[in-house]
Amino acid sequence: MRSFLASSIGVATVAALALPLAATAPVAVASSSAAEPAGSTQSLPLTPLDADRSGAGGSQEGLAQREVKPFSLVGVVWDDVRDELHGSVQVRTRARAGGTWSAWQDLETHNHDHAADPGTAEAGSAPHGSTAPLWVGDSDAVEARVSAEPAEGERAAAPLPAGLRLDLVDPGAGPAGEDESENSSAGQGPTVLPALDKAASEAEAAEVSEGLGAGPRARPYVGARPRIITRRGWGADERLREKGFVYTKSVKVAFVHHTTSGNGYSCAQAPSVLRSIYRYHVKSSGWRDIGYNFAVDKCGNIYEGRAGGVAKAVMGAHTLGFNTNSTGIALLGTYNNTNPSAAALKAIEKLAAWKLGLYGVNPAGRSTLVSGGGNRYKKGRSVRFNAISGHRDGFSTDCPGARLYSRLGTARVSAAHYQGRR
Repeated sequence: MRSFLASSIGVATVAALALPLAATAPVAVASSSAAEPAGSTQSLPLTPLDADRSGAGGSQEGLAQREVKPFSLVGVVWDDVRDELHGSVQVRTRARAGGTWSAWQDLETHNHDHAADPGTAEAGSAPHGSTAPLWVGDSDAVEARVSAEPAEGERAAAPLPAGLRLDLVDPGAGPAGEDESENSSAGQGPTVLPALDKAASEAEAAEVSEGLGAGPRARPYVGARPRIITRRGWGADERLREKGFVYTKSVKVAFVHHTTSGNGYSCAQAPSVLRSIYRYHVKSSGWRDIGYNFAVDKCGNIYEGRAGGVAKAVMGAHTLGFNTNSTGIALLGTYNNTNPSAAALKAIEKLAAWKLGLYGVNPAGRSTLVSGGGNRYKKGRSVRFNAISGHRDGFSTDCPGARLYSRLGTARVSAAHYQGRR
């Protein structure tokens, strides 16, 4: 049988200092060169702030206004991944174009729920705790403040984690001269996987089934594969991630997320946002690769996330406790108070219809996963999920935001229709 996994997905695709406003010490920067991955990360240590000057109670650390090398994404990182930051994190940044300072912006502090499952090799190798990253666009100066939750009643103020620092990420340039051609070049694989029609997607699903040892299926329910921009297409530098891939046995549930990285990006900037999140997940948080299996931007473009093959059951780091036999789809942006676009929702529905269909799953049905451990379900507990679930269904978190979560019921019905179900 002609291999759809090899021919339409692509083997190479799946394989493959600071200038201060005031006098300050030099800043350590991980810079790029011909021998190193593109982009860079600047790490700036946070120091105690004057409580009277900040106007807030409790323990505070921060960074005074400082000019730095250009960056586009920011996050706060600390030493021990087991520590939680109980408090608030705010940053303000200066745009390179025009020199205007932003208002203070909040960073989501509860980011540990997007992580590898406890007990896995990836969880053991993650050295740092971190906030969610925030996309701020092309910037050249920054100010930050981190405030612990104040004491209340008999409860003492929670201490801030040790080793707090601000990580500023420059995504680096995208693929030089790339026009998202659907053709391979120089043996590197395509930048875009074209949409497949229904017949080709059904043949692809049959091959996946045979690869799982289930034998051929009679005309499987599977949605047509949508157009997917590959890692090469959005400029992922494969030297950043760990080599090799980790797979699970199946894909039973698609967990929907939002990246909480803000909505101030254009769709033309989405590849830069992805490169920044990728670098932040690997270099700042210590994960083996970007955590999500797929990403979708607000214009409805779909992107390959974690490496290993878009049709395969690649184990991600997106829903702590339930990364086994699931896939993670992240909508770029923050959707607590903002409605997701119709284009983005349609992309999520089509992607879920195809991906779940490859493994014989009805998007309007339910599947059982076994918890790897988390704050909502103890390790070893069997949990019944909707086949398209929100991150909050598996972990106590706001993700994927109230406005996106409320659309998932409709998404299940639409995805089932895309599979040809009634």
